[in-house]
Amino acid sequence: MELNAIQDKFERVAKKQKVSSSKSHEWMEQVGREIEQALASIIQWDDNVSSISIDQKITELKAKLQAIDSQSNLDRPQRELNIDFAKYQKLLEKVLHPDLSKTYKNADFDPHIINQIITHHFYREGLFDVADCLVKEATETEAISLRVQFQEIHQIIDALKSKRNLGPALDWASANRERLKDSSSDIELKLHKLQFVDILQNRNRAEALKYIKTHLAPFASSHMKEIQKLTGSLLWFGKLDKSPYADMVDPIHWENLSEELMKTYCNLSGQPFTDPLSVTVAAGVEGLPTLLKLASVMTGKKQDFQAMKQLPVPIELGKSFQFHSVFVCPVSRDQSSEENPPMLLPCGHVLCKQSINKLSKCNTRNFKCPYCPLDASVAQCKQLYF
Repeated sequence: MELNAIQDKFERVAKKQKVSSSKSHEWMEQVGREIEQALASIIQWDDNVSSISIDQKITELKAKLQAIDSQSNLDRPQRELNIDFAKYQKLLEKVLHPDLSKTYKNADFDPHIINQIITHHFYREGLFDVADCLVKEATETEAISLRVQFQEIHQIIDALKSKRNLGPALDWASANRERLKDSSSDIELKLHKLQFVDILQNRNRAEALKYIKTHLAPFASSHMKEIQKLTGSLLWFGKLDKSPYADMVDPIHWENLSEELMKTYCNLSGQPFTDPLSVTVAAGVEGLPTLLKLASVMTGKKQDFQAMKQLPVPIELGKSFQFHSVFVCPVSRDQSSEENPPMLLPCGHVLCKQSINKLSKCNTRNFKCPYCPLDASVAQCKQLYF
């Protein structure tokens, strides 16, 4: 919502700027034409023309320029532009430079965990020098094991993207073939397909055919159609980009395969595809506008944001931040946990275990479902597992 307001205000300022600029150019063109006409008249006069006539011409020019200036009314659009621009600056300061200290609670974080999260982020992004410096200064020596893992994959991806060298990636896939098979990954086949296309496009047909027989034939039993497509493309050697197989030479395949390779590598090494620091920051940015509004309202009501144990409003995040199912009891409004799991009633409604205990007076009687007229007992309720 705030970003939409910024965009609307920017478009308004841009429109006013165009109007002001257009009027300024129009005024300058009129002034230029009058001056050019006056100069042309003076130049055409001969030496017998008196200075009085020239002074009269200059006086006429001044009068015309004053008339143009009075009719142009340049001050008004410029004044409106300045007012809107000042409002736009204030809006930017309000939205993009808020007081964030009102939206968070003071908490005792474990420095060791924080250092590990930041180090993980730097290694994952390939910023090895920065991460090594943090490891050394924070004495987080155990984090150095992450360096070895991510250094390998970054070397593989760098060779693939910058040098179009698939050798390191193919060696890694071959060494981890069984693990890739167990995880139902076909990354090795995709690497071989890309290598085949590169050979066919930049070398010769015989070498490409030999590559199919040597490296792609083992995949024929489970990927016959793809192997047949690759074999058919041999007929278009030298003009593959103008053939029915032109999509095979699209450069986007290199970029997509690099991303999939990183995802597969993280999966096999037990690392998340998106590092925790990036997820946390992105979630904070998405939830920050709601928190800022809440803090502003509570300040107006003279309530202490820091003293709250639970937010009075939900913070809605996108589906990309939903990593597992969460159940919130409709009676107690508490989130389910191992100690307070969700329970399915015979009628089909779901409550948390603690709410059921309260309704049944600690399992001493049957109770009525809060959402329908059916009665139930604790023994009839079944625990749900998400």
